[in-house]
This record gives sequence, C-alpha cells and structure tokens, in this order.
Amino acid sequence: MKTLQHDQTIDTGKALAKAALRRDMSARRAALTPQAVATAARSAAQRVLALPAYVQAREILAYMAVRNELDAGVIARQALADGKRLLLPRCRDGAPGLLDLGCVRCLSEAAPGSYGIPEPPREACLDPEAFSPDLILVPGLAFDRRGVRLGFGGGYYDRLLALPLAQNAFTVGLGYDFQLVAALPSAPWDKPVNAVVTDRQTLLTPP
Repeated sequence: MKTLQHDQTIDTGKALAKAALRRDMSARRAALTPQAVATAARSAAQRVLALPAYVQAREILAYMAVRNELDAGVIARQALADGKRLLLPRCRDGAPGLLDLGCVRCLSEAAPGSYGIPEPPREACLDPEAFSPDLILVPGLAFDRRGVRLGFGGGYYDRLLALPLAQNAFTVGLGYDFQLVAALPSAPWDKPVNAVVTDRQTLLTPP
C-alpha cells in the first residue's frame, strides 16, 4: 500500500509540474510580438535547412503553427521549392488523439480545422502508415536536452512518433530558445526527438 501511495504521489507531482510548465510556456509564447515570431521562424528555418537530414529528405512532415508556435511555414515553403514532398497533419474525425496525413502542393491548400489549426483537405488525407517521411518537424511547448517533449496533453504526436513510420525518420523538435529546458518529466512511452532546433541553437540529442 505504501508503495502504491508513493507511486501515486510521484505521478501527481509530475502532472502538476507539467501543468505549471504548460501554463508558463503558453504565457511566454503568447507574449511574443509578431516581429519576434517572424524573426525566430527565419532563424530556426536556416538551422533546419542546414541539417543533412533536410538536405537528404525526399518527404517531409511539417505542421501549421497556431497560437504563436514557432512557425514551420518557412521550412515547408522551402521544401516545396526544393521539390520535396510535403505532408501536413489532420486530426482524425471522431478519433481524439489520432492524426492522419495529407500531401499538399502549396500551403494555401490547408484550411482551419480542429482547434483552429490549418489542415489539409479530408479527401487528401490517409492513415500515417501510407507515408514514409524522412524528416518530421514536431511542435511542442517545451523540450529538454534529451529530446523529451512536452505537448498540450492530447497525445497526438506521442502516438504519431510511436508508429513505425517514425522509426526511420529524423525527428526535429521546433521551439523558441526559452522552450529548451534542462529536464522534463517523462513516461515510458515518450519518444525523444533526434534534435531540438530553436532560433538560437541546434541540439542533437543523445542516441
């Protein structure tokens, strides 16, 4: 009984710590000016475009930013200009926590969908296992130096990164430099990203 209570106390403590960090990071991100957001996106994009994983990639999974997330649009547009196949995620209808993927030829094909996030058309989307992205760009509220990610709690990317398609992909967590922290609470199912790229640094995480 004592062990069970001890484990429950630890789990509760982790949950409270994550909730507090989500509030802090959300507030700091919301306070950014449009100019700061655009400048950071350009700086981070230069770092991603310099990665061998980007140069060699034929198929890239990006995301459309909302609520002052670090904008992956600069990278996505360059990927299209470079002749790479661009995928965007779409929340699966009636299945919370699951994503489908759609191939787009331009970012204007995406329209606001779940949670106000621009998504590819439903008819363009398939189960993720229909694709084989070489590079996956992952949003988050915080990342640590091991590549552990803190999301909003919906589990969408946790489930996506656990799929076989992510095993052969190079995964990059994108965020502002203040979103990189020393350590985050993690669970056994957390899959660290291979690199964290911010507007100020590129961090390759331990294998």
